[in-house]
Amino acid sequence: MTTADLIGKILQLAMGLAIFAAVVGLLIFFIDKAPKKGRDYWQLVGFLAPAVLLLAVGLIYPAFRTLALSFLDKGGNFTFDNFVWMFTQPAAIRTLVNTIIWVALVPTISTILGLAYAVFIDRSRGERVYKALVFMPMAISFVGAGIIWRFVYEYKSAGREQIGLLNAIAVAFGGEPVQWLQSDPVNTFLLILVMIWIQTGFAMVVLSAAIKGIPTEQIEAAQLDGTNAWQRFRNVTVPGIRGSLVVVLTTISIATLKVFDIVRTMTAGNFNTSVIANEMYTQAFRASEVGRGSALAIILFVLVLPIVIYNINVLRKQREIR
Repeated sequence: MTTADLIGKILQLAMGLAIFAAVVGLLIFFIDKAPKKGRDYWQLVGFLAPAVLLLAVGLIYPAFRTLALSFLDKGGNFTFDNFVWMFTQPAAIRTLVNTIIWVALVPTISTILGLAYAVFIDRSRGERVYKALVFMPMAISFVGAGIIWRFVYEYKSAGREQIGLLNAIAVAFGGEPVQWLQSDPVNTFLLILVMIWIQTGFAMVVLSAAIKGIPTEQIEAAQLDGTNAWQRFRNVTVPGIRGSLVVVLTTISIATLKVFDIVRTMTAGNFNTSVIANEMYTQAFRASEVGRGSALAIILFVLVLPIVIYNINVLRKQREIR
């Protein structure tokens, strides 16, 4: 594409946006001038229409399109083979198992570490600095985190200088360098460690704020009753932050189910480390198996849906109590 063509495309896009803005402005003008009786209705339609249109184009249509593609083979014929493949082929089953391992470990460990850190440094000297250090990985993209930790696990053959931190430590203690990212199944857990490193900061910040929101009177009353620190934590702190714990667990669970960047950056799903999101990309865009990729997307949606529903129900119950 030449520079002139690029400028032409930019001008066309700018013109389209200008026309769209003009149409929206005219609609708002005429709605404002409408009779009072119907003005509220048309204002509601006018404000909701853009959001509904964007949802329809960007979410609803792709969802139904993906569902339809999941039942088609390469020739466009209706088939259930895409779903049969997912639950019969060893590589696909390993992908599902890896995803379950990720979801079982990352939210649990991240929440426990974040909660422990929030409790131990609460109202301590240097609290802001300690929190900033733990939260800092959240400011790094998943791709950036994957590159950083890939250097940590870097492997050089025996006799060469080890630039990977893990192998440098192993060699310093007289061991042999290990190809960490190619060693199954430990490589999956090393990738999980990266996600835990990132999400612990999120859990710590949310839970720390929730702990500070617990009324001081409750803690003081528990102290007057002669309870120790563990009893106060179990009977006062945890019940007081239950809603935040649910939010943290469900949010990290959904993020873990959709994890793609870390796996793609560090191993590209090789050496039995693939997860559903990565395999979905591999099948659809690398292997040209759009049906299989779509089927994996549907399975990912089905796995996320119960977590979302549970979270909504918990929040609804809390609102009813209030």
